[in-house]
Amino acid sequence: MLERYRAALPLSETTPLVTLGEGSTPLIRANRVSERLGLEIWLKCEGANPTGSFKDRGMAVAVSKAVESGARGVVCASTGNTAASAAAYAARAGLEAVVVHAAGAVAAGKIVQVRAAGARLLPVEGSFEDAFAAALALAEDEGHTFVNSTNPHRLEGQKTAAFEIVEQLGGPPDMLALPYGGGGNTAAYFKGFSELGDPLPAIVPVQAAARLETVASAIRIGAPVHADEVAEAVAKTGGRVVTVGDAEIVSAWKSLARDEGLFCEPASAAAVAGLSGSGAEAGQRVVCVLTGNGLKDAAAFEQLAN
Repeated sequence: MLERYRAALPLSETTPLVTLGEGSTPLIRANRVSERLGLEIWLKCEGANPTGSFKDRGMAVAVSKAVESGARGVVCASTGNTAASAAAYAARAGLEAVVVHAAGAVAAGKIVQVRAAGARLLPVEGSFEDAFAAALALAEDEGHTFVNSTNPHRLEGQKTAAFEIVEQLGGPPDMLALPYGGGGNTAAYFKGFSELGDPLPAIVPVQAAARLETVASAIRIGAPVHADEVAEAVAKTGGRVVTVGDAEIVSAWKSLARDEGLFCEPASAAAVAGLSGSGAEAGQRVVCVLTGNGLKDAAAFEQLAN
């Protein structure tokens, strides 16, 4: 990905490239779900990235730039996927990684990934917002690079998924639906499509009704840090923010596995769950972003599959 899109990324000829082979993820036609909803639905399977989520696109750029700047480590706050990605890319670069997370709020599979990569885990009492504040303070104290999505290099890497979708389809879709946690991925897709020019797909971020208590742990964020950018993306593309309940997320999650053979983590299914309220018209081409592999939150299967 870094070499492929180097000209569109903030990478110079001397930037050391820290990569695990991220990007070039499948775009798969969802035949049965398309027929049921009367749409042409495609699924961008970001769980095929090296650590199992879309975060790898942005982390490859952020960690490459951290190495270039002489950082001795990286730090992040996370609901899980950012943590796993930061830990893996830091290990690849030979940097220390510190992960701050809300105690008991991260799926076990993601914690295992962080530990396997040798990162330092710091649980804090409270919410993701509390972990975010603590990670920011830690970055200042220890001189580490902060690699959450407020680091602009993260969004630069993540925008490449928009480039790939246009290449894979031969043009932009009519609509893009994706899970809405912190909003960074929405901002990144908007940036990517905007750089390619008109026409822009209607962007539909889908959030959980009970943000702090949803079963979709990857989007369990109460106060989206990119809320203003999401509002701009929605307004400028004619999209809308859709809110869905956990029952709708679980139903879509089961359908993706049983009807399409794609096992994603529950948060990913929010994109499909939100289509009924998206305003999509019959026959339109819609891309739903499946942000993470189902094995990232395998425990959810035992809890939700019945």
